[in-house]
Amino acid sequence: MPESAFPFALRDWVDPEAVFLHLFSTAPHAFWLDAGVDASAGWSWMGTGTPDAAEHPLKADAAASGTVSHEAGAFRGGWVGWRTYEGDDAWMRVDRLLAFDHENRRVFAIGDETLAARAAEAPPAGAVPTASARGAASARVTPEGYAERIEACRERIRLGDAYQLCLTTRFTVPGRFAALEVFRRLRRASTSHHAGFVRRGATALVSASPERFVEVREGRVHTHPIKGTRPRSAEAAVDAALAEELRADAKEQAENVMIVDLMRNDLSRVCAPSSVGVDRLLEVETYPHVHQLVSEVSGELLPGTSVGGLLDAVFPAGSMTGAPKQSAMQILAGLEAAPRGVYSGAFGWIGDDGSADLAMVIRSVVVEPDAAWVGAGGGITWRSVAASEVAEVGIKARAPLAALGAEVPPGW
Repeated sequence: MPESAFPFALRDWVDPEAVFLHLFSTAPHAFWLDAGVDASAGWSWMGTGTPDAAEHPLKADAAASGTVSHEAGAFRGGWVGWRTYEGDDAWMRVDRLLAFDHENRRVFAIGDETLAARAAEAPPAGAVPTASARGAASARVTPEGYAERIEACRERIRLGDAYQLCLTTRFTVPGRFAALEVFRRLRRASTSHHAGFVRRGATALVSASPERFVEVREGRVHTHPIKGTRPRSAEAAVDAALAEELRADAKEQAENVMIVDLMRNDLSRVCAPSSVGVDRLLEVETYPHVHQLVSEVSGELLPGTSVGGLLDAVFPAGSMTGAPKQSAMQILAGLEAAPRGVYSGAFGWIGDDGSADLAMVIRSVVVEPDAAWVGAGGGITWRSVAASEVAEVGIKARAPLAALGAEVPPGW
């Protein structure tokens, strides 16, 4: 798809879910970057692509990234895919692209008038198939084993080797799954502004991520670290109290501020001196299953900074490692003793013009030919209480596992 591809506007709004099912549901390499069910703001992007060499999108000039004011949105061609926690890239070069502007209720087919006509003909999506019951997932470690690792984290913190450690684990459900059906269930149960379905051959990423990792626009980079979680309650008063408890919790505030400082340090490596600042600090954002404590850090990129150079400076995200980053990663590698894979990485789009929008791979499912798995974890500080941290992991894993028809194992 050429950078100058002309956007063809559809006459009327069409449901993104209906369009994806109609046009792209069986494509071997397809994506749907979703602003959420019944979204009233933001953009959704969907289409197909061809697997491409990992280095191609990383060469894009992030410092010269374009404006977001174009009527057809910020993404008008480029790549969609993911980077794993370990730094492996899997991208597809977009060859068909639809853009959905939820605020203005407009839809554009980029460079393809025929695609616009076909999208306009999409029939209603229909009901989402119910998940078959799969029982309890298999946990990589027991709750007791995870609690022991929490105490090991606290000991390393006591020794001064780290201030915070993001300890993770994995839950696996064997069997075959229809990945798109899993996504349709997850987006209804846990709708999010940075959700996504990315299928690249035999592997599919299904995500209801609430955390934008990096956004690059007009030569600036924005990061949105999340640290601090509380469950939702069906009772309004209790729910409001949980949100206020999160906002006022000294441990959660310290955890978030440590990651803000880490991200300021990471961005300073590729941003102009004195341009890195904190745009938001310790704001509570609410999602269907959880309240989260969110901040935002941004900076002006140095001339000539590529997307790859930016990712090298900030990856993996500090919210998924801890601080200091290098020491935290070394400690966690020893404690977890297994790769994280796509979980804790990032997914989204990189534009031909160097702009980008990548979300964290959290609240997600990775669907493979013979199994599906969910990663979950939490930030450990000196004041962490093991029982609370174990429960937080269960809260985070519950919705993605339910989309598979599975349950969190006992004790989580």
